[in-house]
Amino acid sequence: MHRFKPSLHFPKSIFCNYGYRALHQKSNLENAGPVASLLKSRSVVRFSGPDTVKFLQGLLTNDVRRFEKPVADEKSSNLVSPNTTSVSVPPMYAALLTPQGRFLYDLVLYRPPRAEEKLDKTGSGPGSDPDEPLELFADVDSSFLDELLNTLKKYRLRSKVEIENVGEDFSCWQRYGGNLSTSSSSADEPEAASVGWGSGVDPSGVSASHASSDGWQWFKDPRLDCLGFRGIFPSNTTPPLIEADKETDEKNYLLWRIENGVAEGSTEIPKGEAIPLEYSLVGLNAISFDKGCYVGQELIARTHHRGVIRKRLLPLRFVNKNGEELEQKVSPGSEVVDTESGKKVGAITTALACRGLGVLRLDAALKQSSALSIKGHEDVKVKATRPDWWPTEWFQEYQQHSAVA
Repeated sequence: MHRFKPSLHFPKSIFCNYGYRALHQKSNLENAGPVASLLKSRSVVRFSGPDTVKFLQGLLTNDVRRFEKPVADEKSSNLVSPNTTSVSVPPMYAALLTPQGRFLYDLVLYRPPRAEEKLDKTGSGPGSDPDEPLELFADVDSSFLDELLNTLKKYRLRSKVEIENVGEDFSCWQRYGGNLSTSSSSADEPEAASVGWGSGVDPSGVSASHASSDGWQWFKDPRLDCLGFRGIFPSNTTPPLIEADKETDEKNYLLWRIENGVAEGSTEIPKGEAIPLEYSLVGLNAISFDKGCYVGQELIARTHHRGVIRKRLLPLRFVNKNGEELEQKVSPGSEVVDTESGKKVGAITTALACRGLGVLRLDAALKQSSALSIKGHEDVKVKATRPDWWPTEWFQEYQQHSAVA
């Protein structure tokens, strides 16, 4: 089935696009969802070869060895769909850092179903291919794809691993917004009955299970449940469970992430500069503190065990003195200052209409009496909020540090 993108008929106040008004209340998108976006900002890379896991394990912040474990030991987190195998390994979020522990690139890693996890050629039971090589896929920032590939190949040396750009063959999608079921029950998603051993066999599901087009399934986003579902799918096809009138521009996904305080890619998380813990990569399940050595580990471990992160990425609103939202008044890189003291509090990293993300000092940004503005544009006020998903201990750390200070 070929992709087509119908025109959307949502109220302009719900979705943010060029020429559209910004989202005024998060509940608007929650009521309109679920929606889906083709993420043109992400490309797809394939890793294959006997040293794939060993190679990535020594580079990335997360424990890639999980992909080698028997699938029976894994709790599948995929959203059941007509193209989903009965068992699967959840994806993983990870980052590649500089030797000094600064952020370079982020990756969402997927392990496609192996032969024994698919239907056999008759469609009546599991297949079997003990010699099938391990493959991993990753969706990565399209803008930095060539740089990432060159960096990975520089580290490869004699490792037996192939690294390929398969962006023409696969695309990354996100399904998000409100009213989105997080259950894999076919009772909750009646159009998404299982194609496994105990159910009626769906021909499209059998076809997908047999095909070499890996990744034909939705997974819970490995970072946060509130981000919805993510997957890679063959290009020029429409993924399952996407309603015809609910495909929307990727900028609405950016807005959804901004509302939830989540940055993505090497522009929003400045390459070579960002400290991963300030961008909440621990809370986004991107870092393992048990895996052992990887590039940049020392700074991450030292900062984490020190226990105090004074600055973090926060969702922001830009308003005037009357509290009315201001659009297109702020650009990334703008400094945020405390209006009363004139001291720098942080900087804007992402801006979309009247919303944005910024890394700010928590003691200044989250105090009730805070009065923040954009340096050089004091008429633009900045309102910071604490994301709902933040672990309680993060806020307690900030309160304890503020009390000591």
